[in-house]
Amino acid sequence: MSQHEAEPRALLTSLFEAAVEAADPLKRIKAFLPEKPKGKVVVIGAGKGSAQMARAFEQCWDGDFSGVVVTRYGFGVPCEKIEIIEASHPVPDEAGRLAAKRLFAAVENLSADDLVIALVSGGGSALLPAPADGLTLADEVAVNEALLASGLPISAMNVIRKHISKIKGGRLAAACFPAKVVSLIVSDIPGDNPAYVASGPTVPDSSTRYDALKIIEQYGLKLPDNVIQHLQKDAANAPLADDDCFKNHETHVIASAAISLEAAVTRAAQYNIPAVILSDAIEGEAREVAHVHSAIAKEISMRDRPFPKPVILLSGGETTVTVRHKGKGGRNTEFLLSLALDIAGNNRIYALAADTDGIDGSEDNAGGFADGTSMERLREKGLNGADFLKKNDAWSAFSALNDLYVTGPTGTNVNDFRAILITD
Repeated sequence: MSQHEAEPRALLTSLFEAAVEAADPLKRIKAFLPEKPKGKVVVIGAGKGSAQMARAFEQCWDGDFSGVVVTRYGFGVPCEKIEIIEASHPVPDEAGRLAAKRLFAAVENLSADDLVIALVSGGGSALLPAPADGLTLADEVAVNEALLASGLPISAMNVIRKHISKIKGGRLAAACFPAKVVSLIVSDIPGDNPAYVASGPTVPDSSTRYDALKIIEQYGLKLPDNVIQHLQKDAANAPLADDDCFKNHETHVIASAAISLEAAVTRAAQYNIPAVILSDAIEGEAREVAHVHSAIAKEISMRDRPFPKPVILLSGGETTVTVRHKGKGGRNTEFLLSLALDIAGNNRIYALAADTDGIDGSEDNAGGFADGTSMERLREKGLNGADFLKKNDAWSAFSALNDLYVTGPTGTNVNDFRAILITD
């Protein structure tokens, strides 16, 4: 790779690193810690960034406490007092079901003098399976698999998830009553509604079982019969925000895509290149979102509008992939492959798309890199980029190019990060 090619990639990598650093729990958590209670302190949590949040809490909290949090396999970190449990993501498993039971046990028999600190981050929906009465873990797995393949926005997915669960939709916080609950949340949700992060185990939501049924009908989802039967019963409804069990609770979004994208703008300025944030809440089919981004990038490249080049386009949020074939990859590499097809031959456009938790979809990469030469380099290997996209096999395309971006678990999760550099 020539020096000219390496410089844009190093710049884009630096922007991703700035975004992740801005969501570092150790930097964010201290400012949101509550006062010490008269009674005991119990820490609970779930999510792909919750083990790092637990370690940050231990470094910041001056006083006694106990706790247990669950994170994805391979995402655990050593803690002194908080037990770290690992479970499966994105499809739930038995370890996650047992972890959910452990969280309930940790908050049994609390008093009004006690304090519960909930450390919640994206991924908690899968990591905390707790099937409602009459349902099984297999039912939750079937629902999760159907949702992941559906292309639904994450907010819609979580409306369904929280109404077939004993722990989601504020039910875990309700189990803490009468103790006070302070939820510290790293948001991976477009719009940063804390009730949607990890399906809101400690945050009540206004949605009902009727909303879940409407979504299932609207999108033609095929779910187990006993799941539909459960949603037709009042028992499926989660407690609402005006329930007495939520009085005096506090909820703080301590890190989000908005904060991370602003950090990337600041980092870009250090390279004397302006950066603009298109949105921190983009949703939609990954390959279609890529068409919009590529159209803007090409307009800038050709006509210097709506922004003059050089410039960096930044965006966040959470796209989705409607799975049609059993290829390898995730939403960021699918976005990137669609973008690469659109910008083929344009040597002024360079892009990075990656998940801030360090894992994009089914493999071990955070995302990948693309530029105007990506499709040509694939053709030189006898490969066709459009064929990979049809097969939902973006990982294989970027693997063949050696253009995967591998970071390992980052310790946080504020969802997708996209950066597109248009040079002059």
